[in-house]
Amino acid sequence: MNDLPYLTGYSDELRDQARELLVAGQLGPQLAARYPERHAVRTNRELTRYVQELKALRMRTAPPLGQVVYDDRLHVVHGALGLQTTTTRVQGAKLRKRRDIRIGALFRDQAPEFLHMIVAHELAHMKHAEHDRDFYRLCEHMEPDYHQLELDLRLILTAEEWEG
Repeated sequence: MNDLPYLTGYSDELRDQARELLVAGQLGPQLAARYPERHAVRTNRELTRYVQELKALRMRTAPPLGQVVYDDRLHVVHGALGLQTTTTRVQGAKLRKRRDIRIGALFRDQAPEFLHMIVAHELAHMKHAEHDRDFYRLCEHMEPDYHQLELDLRLILTAEEWEG
């Protein structure tokens, strides 16, 4: 039985440390102290602007984006905190691609570091479909602390689920 589903791919030592902190009631407060701020990106329009700015700064040659929205239906229970989709349509003699990004609504109320991390993750999918070495290299290019932020987000989700 895995009582820490968000930490499945991590070492036994890390999961044991997390479990000890959870039982002691310290994991949530420690992470809240580490990430006290909340970002101001509340609306879909602000999110679109935020994503476009990061894309222009770190992925200048990437194809243009279509829609960027917070999605209330995306949740970690379904295995997705964000989605990058590409749809192709034929218009006359041309093929048109539309690339959309959906960010889980739970990121509206997270620290700015986590919003940056998930946006970098979804933008990286524009170039690399799979979670391979090149994908994570691009994530780190856009967010140097990507792996630590991903772990901390998983710990936050674990603490929230544990506390009910």
